[in-house]
Amino acid sequence: MEGFKAISLSYKNAPIEIREQMAIEGEEVSRVMLRLKEVFDIEEALLVSTCNRTEIYYSAGSEIADDLISFLALEKGISSEKVANFFEKLDSDAAVEHLFRVALGLDSRIIGDIQISNQVKRAYQASADLGLAGPFLHRLMHTIFYANKRVVQETRLQSGSASVASVAVDLIRHFAKNIDSPRVALIGLGEIGVNTFENLDKENLQVTLVNRSRTKAEKFAETYPVVIRDLEVLNSVIIENDVVISAVSVNNPIIKEEMISDHTNHKLFIDLSVPRSIDPKIDQKTGISLFNVDQLTEKTLKAKSIREKSIPDVEAIISDSIKGFKEWKSEMEVSPTIQRLKKSLEQIRREELARYSKASEAEMELLEVATKNMVQKLIKLPVLQLKAACKRGEADTLVEVLNDLFDLEKQETFKS
Repeated sequence: MEGFKAISLSYKNAPIEIREQMAIEGEEVSRVMLRLKEVFDIEEALLVSTCNRTEIYYSAGSEIADDLISFLALEKGISSEKVANFFEKLDSDAAVEHLFRVALGLDSRIIGDIQISNQVKRAYQASADLGLAGPFLHRLMHTIFYANKRVVQETRLQSGSASVASVAVDLIRHFAKNIDSPRVALIGLGEIGVNTFENLDKENLQVTLVNRSRTKAEKFAETYPVVIRDLEVLNSVIIENDVVISAVSVNNPIIKEEMISDHTNHKLFIDLSVPRSIDPKIDQKTGISLFNVDQLTEKTLKAKSIREKSIPDVEAIISDSIKGFKEWKSEMEVSPTIQRLKKSLEQIRREELARYSKASEAEMELLEVATKNMVQKLIKLPVLQLKAACKRGEADTLVEVLNDLFDLEKQETFKS
């Protein structure tokens, strides 16, 4: 799979400060992809950008990885020297396998993360819309989607809630099932807060965002239908919402016992902060349910264990899928040879028929049928042998033999 490569900046090799600066979101994806198409001589490209990674997969005849990294840095207004060392460069087979692992959730921070599959699908759609998905990428992506379907059906990689944020949303879903138009307040938009918000966004909830930096909250409001409130009115936020999630970094609780009325309606509080940002004493109040990060973590351990046990099965599916994809690619590579062989035999057939110009119309019809059948039978074995050689990784040798026997390359040159 020479020519297919990738550059990857992810949570494995870059801190959140770098990942934030390199993230490409929303309409920016199409703009960057169009610029990519203008600047570089690339046949195909796929841009995957999430809170945990920014990656470009591409097909190019020359080595452009460093230039791509510089291009991305320039697009984001960052010095390339600042980010270059955080990128990993992947070639051919390694790039293909990495995309499989990313799309199927094996390379996610949370193993089996369902979101990443949808994010990769959206990235592929963007490539297709911009004319940056050719035969190779189309086939690769559909092979990956089929592999993901097998993972869902044949393994337990996506079983249960395996992150604190997803467990928190499960609790909210259960708590709010009997509440009309449930209202949720999320305090803090650091990494855990953003992760929680991404999980909340899938639910039918009214969400209020509270953040020290109002600018960051307003950025979310540009894309999502949320309400923005300030920390100065935290008391009112608590009163107005059925669920309060705190994900802020503080030394002392910001939600204190005296802020909760003894006669409050039933409310759910979730403290995702370490140190804790909600006074644990509020759990003693009537109608109050409080969960902290340790309690949520306990709920994730079982799911994580089940998912981790599924990893060998998922890797086997990936291996099987890549094997099939390689066979397809090999067959595509020998397809021109097969076509040239067919043309060569057809040319011989026509030249022989031309020698029988004195034959009657009925005789010519018989000769036409007979010679066509002969050519089909003659070519059947070489084609089968070529396909078998593809599976063994020995197609190149047989292609050379056929080229020499029938002088295919010379004939093609002569025709062109």
